[in-house]
Amino acid sequence: MLPPETLAQAQALLTKLQRLELTLATAESCTGGLIAGALTAIPGSSATLLGGFVTYSNAMKTKLLGVSEDILEGVGAVSEACARDMAAGALQVASADIAVSCTGIAGPDGGSAEKPVGLVFIGVARRGMGTEVKRFVFPGDRAAIRAATVVQALKLVERVADA
Repeated sequence: MLPPETLAQAQALLTKLQRLELTLATAESCTGGLIAGALTAIPGSSATLLGGFVTYSNAMKTKLLGVSEDILEGVGAVSEACARDMAAGALQVASADIAVSCTGIAGPDGGSAEKPVGLVFIGVARRGMGTEVKRFVFPGDRAAIRAATVVQALKLVERVADA
């Protein structure tokens, strides 16, 4: 369950997107749909949120979002390149104005020295403006990492909407 302040953040973002007449799509891996869940917890979100993709496996990232197999085999699913492809793919498939993606290691296992638990890449693509990806290393347990990812994803969408 997301805290009330995250739901208030989602409400404010939806209000802004509706005012700007912008639509949104999500492409999630490590959050398993929590970004879309935060947005759809708000009544009226369907005016803005077109849909979301939960692409936990590499095969689904490629099949649904067009993530390059070369990226997945080369730098891996937890990478800037993968987050970029996920956001661009969601933007195209959903025909949205903005798409947000996330891919990371929420733990407790799966981390390494190169890619520690808490490493998350969040991408935001806006039609006609390209894609921006940010790298984060969030502290805490699995729930804390996933919750922090939602907060930062919503912040990045808001910043791109203002551009």
